[in-house]
Amino acid sequence: MFLSTYENRLDKKGRVSVPASFRSHLSNLGYNGVICYPSFNNSSIEACSQDRIEKISSAIDSLNPFEEKRDYFATSILAESINLQFDSEGRISLSSKLLKHAKIKNSMLFVGQGQTFQIWEPTAFEKFKTSARKKANINRANLKWELQTNKQ
Repeated sequence: MFLSTYENRLDKKGRVSVPASFRSHLSNLGYNGVICYPSFNNSSIEACSQDRIEKISSAIDSLNPFEEKRDYFATSILAESINLQFDSEGRISLSSKLLKHAKIKNSMLFVGQGQTFQIWEPTAFEKFKTSARKKANINRANLKWELQTNKQ
């Protein structure tokens, strides 16, 4: 899983090191890179594995092929996705389009989201995190899980 939050900076050539634990997780899944696309929920970059983007693509494909919603999702996610391979030092080169969407100039946060992660401009993330924490507190009763019982 992608857990925790890490801060890294763009180098002089516009590359950024992906946190080692994130690279390790992707490597364990058999990947030497990450899929990135602009979030349409906020000013961040969404990042996931190839199998995750394939699941998203399948969900989009399950929509009526003649319905506008299908085109909206395909255009917003698939058409904007970039497959970024890690270099020998574990770095990726984020496109200027992605950086502009997230308003990233130099420093960025890699924010674990379980099966995915996001890349944020630090100040924007702090504002989002404050709001998210308040909303999570209000909606905490919605987060439920089944308790497993041992039947012997």
